[in-house]
Amino acid sequence: MTVPASPVRRVGMIGAGWVTGYHLPAWGRQHHRAEIVAIADPSPQAAARRAAEFGIPQVYASAEAMLDAGGLDAVDICSPRETHAAMVRLAAGRQLDILCQKPLGTDLAEAEAVVAAVAPPARLMVHENWRFRAWYRRLKQWLDQGAAGDIRQASFEFLSAGMIAGPDGTRPALVRQPFFRTQQRLLVMEVLIHHLDTLRYLLGELEIVAARLERSTDAIIAEDVAAVVLRRPADGLVVTVTGNLAVHGAPPMPRDHLRLFGTRGTIELLGSALSLRGAETRDEAFDPDATYQGSYDAAIGHFLDGLETGDAFETAPEDNLRTLRLVEEIYRLGRFDPAAKPR
Repeated sequence: MTVPASPVRRVGMIGAGWVTGYHLPAWGRQHHRAEIVAIADPSPQAAARRAAEFGIPQVYASAEAMLDAGGLDAVDICSPRETHAAMVRLAAGRQLDILCQKPLGTDLAEAEAVVAAVAPPARLMVHENWRFRAWYRRLKQWLDQGAAGDIRQASFEFLSAGMIAGPDGTRPALVRQPFFRTQQRLLVMEVLIHHLDTLRYLLGELEIVAARLERSTDAIIAEDVAAVVLRRPADGLVVTVTGNLAVHGAPPMPRDHLRLFGTRGTIELLGSALSLRGAETRDEAFDPDATYQGSYDAAIGHFLDGLETGDAFETAPEDNLRTLRLVEEIYRLGRFDPAAKPR
């Protein structure tokens, strides 16, 4: 007996900005079960460029127009985070399945409200791809195997020179992502949110003990320096997180540096190199570019898997809200004042 093939899902993409350069190749690898058939962006040039580059047949000036045209099974929301809540509500109102870039809202309250507004048959998954990076999946396997024993302490650093002006006066982080200039919440909400989610994935639920936020330059209005102390309630494990985008001597493109100190060994991730030292020795190296794109591939593949099987998404809205609660507590304790003079 031949089992009929699952229908190819028709997906509309909302947004045509920088991140879609990674979403669209990932969707292309799923061509046997999903196809991007439309793209919407208020910039006709941006939408037309992506449509031409990836063979998308329909281009719209707004998400509303795209959804009014009908014929979609799902949407992939890649627009700026200020629009996420509205776009999720719009798609949920059409009973479409939704993949939405993190975060679901500009703050926790907005995210909680939009999650409450999504009802079956629409399903929502947060595109939080950092935890899908190959080195973190391998690290999780090592932890589950008990390779380092009981983890007693963890330290994470994310350091970059991206906010330091070069000889020509430009700041690499702002060249790569100009929208950083105007974000009301920057380092924690835009960047460290990934790492908080990944730490939860690796270590379990955490709570914030202390936080300090600062700004290094008047070129931005939000924080680009953060120091955070977290605690795992289950056993008191302490996790320290240091993020700084204005570190002299650091690379313009930051790399994750995570160390887990256990009773049997130390696991260290430094950029794309993963190692274990202690009762046994392990070393594994990853291709950074392939791993970066691969995290988008894996997240989108997981979304489609969940739609096909009905299983819960790993980054379901309820799970992602737990990460956002950590973010909100950091801002509460950090008491960052945008009017304060940069240090």
